[in-house]
Amino acid sequence: MREAEDEAGSTPPRFDGEYPIVIEGLTNRFGEQVVHEGLDLKVRRGEILGVVGGSGTGKSVLMRSIIGLQIPAEGSIDVLGQSITDAEEDEDIDIRSRWGVLFQGGALFSTLTVAENVEVPLKQFYPELSAELRQEIARYKVRLSGLPEEATSKYPSELSGGMKKRAGVARALALDPELLFLDEPTAGLDPIGAAAFDKLTRELTDTLGLTVFLITHDLDTLHAICDRVAVIADKKVIAVGTIPELLALDHPWIQDYFNGPRGRAAATSYEHTDRGADGAMDKPASGGA
Repeated sequence: MREAEDEAGSTPPRFDGEYPIVIEGLTNRFGEQVVHEGLDLKVRRGEILGVVGGSGTGKSVLMRSIIGLQIPAEGSIDVLGQSITDAEEDEDIDIRSRWGVLFQGGALFSTLTVAENVEVPLKQFYPELSAELRQEIARYKVRLSGLPEEATSKYPSELSGGMKKRAGVARALALDPELLFLDEPTAGLDPIGAAAFDKLTRELTDTLGLTVFLITHDLDTLHAICDRVAVIADKKVIAVGTIPELLALDHPWIQDYFNGPRGRAAATSYEHTDRGADGAMDKPASGGA
């Protein structure tokens, strides 16, 4: 994208604060149904934050609120130092170029090739780019996602489930984002494909300096790549921390989720995984950092 910046103009400096996402007092409601009430959350720069919760707790609604697709009833959301809830239209457009999103299922345009899908955000945010440069960037992003270059000319219907996910990642990375939002990225993948996608996510995070907001039900993903996990229950983020820290809490949903048969199996598989030189991060606190 450096060539794109030269041709299209300079981009804002990368966010260097501690918390690229700060949510305070968030309330989301649909009619009389309250999904979130007074929800607080801070996401640390450079981390992969896993977001879990039971069905209907509003995990995807929370993500949509952060990226401006859901207008909250109350509360504030700051992303990369900029208010999302109070943003003017021009500011909103600017900030949206600094994140990438992989929606569940990939959400690719079925009538476009993989390369053309990747070019969509480039056309939207950098319409002055030449067709040749757009195509070059698209080819690079496709390779970065782990797909072979020949995948650029394929249509979504010609791709496997795992390849569609990777094509979606390539499009999400088109603008060199600082934030990457992943909604159930391993859903529908076989165990080998899911593990490969986890590995890709970790490698991209470390290589590109991304901050990742990852919604998942996949316990293997949580153990394998997530630095911390945020638990949504009772309309709030009730705890944030490493899995060992969460297991120290006595909330019934947390215990059922992580200490159930599948949770124990996942923990056994990853109990020898290196979690970093300093081990656990901060102790969990309701909606804390």
